Amino acid sequence: MPFVDPEIVPLLSLLAWLAFELIGLLHVLHALMHVRTSQGTIAWVVSLLTFPYLAIPLYWVVGRSRFTGYVHGRRAGDKRLRKLAESMHKRLRQYEIAIPDEDAFARAAMILGGLPFTRGNALELLIDGEEIFERLFREMRQAQAYVCVNFFIVKNDRIGTRFQEALIERARAGVKVWFLFDEFGSHKLPRHYLQTLRDAGVECRSFGTNRHWWSRLQLNFRNHRKIVVIDGHTAYLGGLNVGDEYLGRDARFGAWRDTHLQLRGPAVQAIQLVFLEDWFWATESVPDLRWTTALEAADQVAAVIPTGPADPADSWQLVVAEAANSSRQRLWITTPYFVPDEGVLTALQAAAIRGVDVRILIPERADHLLVWLSAFSYYEQSIPYGVKLFRYHRGFLHQKVMLIDDRLAAVGTANLDNRSFRLNFEITAFSPDPGFVAEVGRMLERDFTHAREATVEGFTGRSFLFRAACRAARLLAPIQ
Repeated sequence: MPFVDPEIVPLLSLLAWLAFELIGLLHVLHALMHVRTSQGTIAWVVSLLTFPYLAIPLYWVVGRSRFTGYVHGRRAGDKRLRKLAESMHKRLRQYEIAIPDEDAFARAAMILGGLPFTRGNALELLIDGEEIFERLFREMRQAQAYVCVNFFIVKNDRIGTRFQEALIERARAGVKVWFLFDEFGSHKLPRHYLQTLRDAGVECRSFGTNRHWWSRLQLNFRNHRKIVVIDGHTAYLGGLNVGDEYLGRDARFGAWRDTHLQLRGPAVQAIQLVFLEDWFWATESVPDLRWTTALEAADQVAAVIPTGPADPADSWQLVVAEAANSSRQRLWITTPYFVPDEGVLTALQAAAIRGVDVRILIPERADHLLVWLSAFSYYEQSIPYGVKLFRYHRGFLHQKVMLIDDRLAAVGTANLDNRSFRLNFEITAFSPDPGFVAEVGRMLERDFTHAREATVEGFTGRSFLFRAACRAARLLAPIQ
């Protein structure tokens, strides 16, 4: 063991402290330039200056809120992606509909998503896991050219095994199968599960947060999308991941309430482009996909809105805020996680004050304790202003659905929390089709019959320790 002169130990300690302070100061400059919210910036600045030896490692793990690597990767692939994207946009313009001047929300959503509202689509609402997975597996068995798959969570359980078998069966039949999964959401997926897929010819890749060694600890950015595209003509998106609990087989959650969407028509090309960009980020390769489409007899209007941390602005936060600002009769939102930021909360309050029927349907049961506790802390800032909070008690509610007046309905993957606003890659389909809007409205009306309306006393009447825990959990909202 090398000898250290005791007299220089204080000097070494001082130098180490100064080094941490200097590194902390450099991280402060980075936080000032890159953290999106003022609250987050203040929290990081104070922490990095006060406790740099603790805050610096934490900042590397959860500090960043801009996924610049995705943007750089996409730009690097411009030569391969640009032609496809431009060609797809040209084709979509053939089916694009004009947005009325008075429909500010649709125009804003289209601008934020970068993809148009198109006619000629067929939308089918799929409710709960049994119906969704049976339809999905049946359609996958009919694939002739390729299947594109992207899920946040895939588990090695009964439904996960069926999913694996479906991919293998298609690959062995000569169908090209591209399987993308989020490395954080699917961290429990065993290697042998993936190796079995690869041995059968399935191309499996994880959506890593970055390709560089220094971001291996970066946990903030997650691909939360759930996408399946079959032969370029049929697509699925919505709330379901691949796991037994999504079929109500988990004793802890019981029945699982979720909603998915099947699409055909031009909107499928937009979903396919989203998958293509995600796949390119993960692999630096461009799969050979079909980019021709046909109009469906249903002739429903739809738009696909992808959002995420690579966007210049907080796109999903702006979409939700504009939905509240533009609503006139009702705004119904279902989400498992209700942790709105100040902008969204203010928009919801203002809508309720205007007389809009604002309802937020959230689960009675908890799957993530901190997020569940955080929701209680918003009772006092929501209910007195007329925002109605409902707790779904017939199992666990996981669907992500929005209904704006009688003019627009949405089904997707995004929640009402900081992760979906700023940190997760999400995808949502919007439609103003009267039949589809009415169907979503009837579905939500049934859901509300299995919920109880929350009251302010549901928070204020609880113990001091419970209320303190809710307040503390809310402070962690930016990283939940």
